[in-house]
Amino acid sequence: MNRYEADVLIAGSGVAGLYCALHLRSDLRILVLSKSKLTETNTYLAQGGISTALNEEDIPLFIEDTLKAGDYENTRNAVEILVKESIENIEELIKYGLELDRHNSELDYTREGAHSVFRIVHQKDETGKAVAETLIAEAKKRKNIEFWEYARIVDVMKKDGRCIGGVVVKEDETIEVAAKDVVLATGGVGGLFKKSTNQRTLTGDGVAIAIKNGIELKDAGYVQFHPTVLDKGKENERRFLISESLRGEGAILVNSKGERFVNELLPRDEVTEAIEKELEKSGEKCVYLDISHLGSDFVKNRFPAIYKECLESGIDITKDRVPVSPAQHYYMGGIKVDLYGKTSMENLYALGETACTGVHGKNRLASNSLLEGLVFSRRAAQCINETADGIKIEREAGSYTLELDKKAVIKELKGSGGKLDDELFSD
Repeated sequence: MNRYEADVLIAGSGVAGLYCALHLRSDLRILVLSKSKLTETNTYLAQGGISTALNEEDIPLFIEDTLKAGDYENTRNAVEILVKESIENIEELIKYGLELDRHNSELDYTREGAHSVFRIVHQKDETGKAVAETLIAEAKKRKNIEFWEYARIVDVMKKDGRCIGGVVVKEDETIEVAAKDVVLATGGVGGLFKKSTNQRTLTGDGVAIAIKNGIELKDAGYVQFHPTVLDKGKENERRFLISESLRGEGAILVNSKGERFVNELLPRDEVTEAIEKELEKSGEKCVYLDISHLGSDFVKNRFPAIYKECLESGIDITKDRVPVSPAQHYYMGGIKVDLYGKTSMENLYALGETACTGVHGKNRLASNSLLEGLVFSRRAAQCINETADGIKIEREAGSYTLELDKKAVIKELKGSGGKLDDELFSD
């Protein structure tokens, strides 16, 4: 068995994993794993933007919007941290070189469902791509950060109940990576579903590792379905998201008769439910999103990626209604963590979509996902920086196994407060 050592092993190259790596001390050796290419993450796919408090006065309203969208099942102190630390993290991204859309040199804010005001920063309709590329470029400047692509974590090594490293499969080679701390930032569960906007490689690996090691989960059955996904594509292929920011800018939802049937700016779960009821009533397979009334130049400039993707499918969104239907989009539940990303296993952290900080409650407020990845990964890094010197790297591997049980993850998704049927999942 091959052995490798790092001070911190980070499994995942999305916003949470990379931002954590960038905030770790420069004297710590950091290894970042990507299950596929560095860019094949849900971060890279994010379209709408990043939520942020506009100012001190907006903080209470932003907190309330987040709680209300989550049906008040959120962890309130986590929500307060998310909101209060939002502005400083956006400013830090800008310092890294992220270029956000501006109007007269000031940040240009948009709005999405269940937000009371325009408070979402963005770069056209490819904000996630811009964030990912900015963080990757910054991380590659750091001599203490190493990347392994096409490398997946299959278990954590443990000794006396403490995490002492991770087991990595890289190009069919199994490697024991000893580390002071391990960070699971392995993303969501969309790859388990027939219809999902997620990268197909994201199959709940972090949750599977938690299940087989008895690590505590939270809100395991809370899965979000996005209401407006392009109604084209085969099962088990990634579906193209039609961003909620279109509705924030004024797009409307209509049925096959051209009739509006829902307030487009309700929380995602409510809009999804309204669409499902409309489809059941009409017997149709999709409803339609119409943004043509906002003008061709505005639509092409504000949503160039969506315009291009739809055009390749024969739909001109400046003229045509876009056929849409719901698909799995985000996982609110996951590995239970505290306000610094710590799991119930010592020296093991979880961040991003694989973690459950409690900020989302029953339903995530639009554009809070990238923000959560920023806020809590920085907090985890601060904790690791303070404690790393007191941790010794173990020279002998602890116990572990090499198999991930996807069926165990699906069982958790179906059996813990969710409303998921067998027909939703891939074989």
